[in-house]
Amino acid sequence: MPLAMTREVFITCAITGSGGTQDKSPHVPRSPEAIADSAIAAAKAGAAIVHCHVRDPESGTPSRAVTLYREVTERIRAADIDVVLNLTAGMGGDLTLGPTDAPLPHDAANTDMIGAAERVEHVRLCRPEICTLDCGTMNFAESDYVMVNTPGMLRAMGGMMTGMGVKPEIEAFDTGHLWYAKQLVAEGILTDPALVQLCMGVPWGAPDDLNTFMAMVNNVPAGWTFSAFGLGRNQMPYVAAAVLAGGHVRVGLEDNLYLEKGVLATNADLVEKARGIVESMGATVLDAAGARAKLGLTKRAPLDA
Repeated sequence: MPLAMTREVFITCAITGSGGTQDKSPHVPRSPEAIADSAIAAAKAGAAIVHCHVRDPESGTPSRAVTLYREVTERIRAADIDVVLNLTAGMGGDLTLGPTDAPLPHDAANTDMIGAAERVEHVRLCRPEICTLDCGTMNFAESDYVMVNTPGMLRAMGGMMTGMGVKPEIEAFDTGHLWYAKQLVAEGILTDPALVQLCMGVPWGAPDDLNTFMAMVNNVPAGWTFSAFGLGRNQMPYVAAAVLAGGHVRVGLEDNLYLEKGVLATNADLVEKARGIVESMGATVLDAAGARAKLGLTKRAPLDA
């Protein structure tokens, strides 16, 4: 296949995620202030888009408290640099079963399952330009944990996001997720052209080998925009791979804690390194205004409390 390198690239920085990384690096932000400050530093380093989860400020464990999202949003919107805001909507679909010989009843202490409206309430109030839509159910690394996103739930959430005027970023962890995303567009639930994030190397989704990556790329419809990332040590190689394949770039502490072997990174460090790779390939790094123009986004203030 011919080379289809992207010439104008936007970088997304995934600031903190919901994994158990809070005690593995002092640079993983916990409080709304720290998350916003890290996002602002990433924007100053060259990120056009910041993808934000929130955490309990004391324990660092993942949270879906609307008040925390509100504070992060207001702090980022008040910054002295413009950046596109992308909030997760992946929380609230966590099912942990009981042991293998008795999976039911489920493990209630480690399960968080809520309805579609509650899963996107922070999106409705904060009005980011983008929010994520994990486009399928899958096993994660944990033995009895399932990330649950049923077709009915995705239709409901996707319709709400579209109705709010927020662009869903389809999180595709395998080719079947892209298949269903195309179905949501065909049904008019998501608008065409869609935005896709190809999530490579997440156990147990699509592995991060190049054959699988190109299978994912080849399943993205013409006219759609895609970005891609690889976990851990392959984060920076995937910066180059995504651009060469015609896509955009995601880096950040959600996916990788290290700048190089043994050297813990900040989000700004990772963006700066990614920017250097992109520019050394002869591409231009887009700012927030350029990313909005490319994706047809509108910046809006949060709703009044």
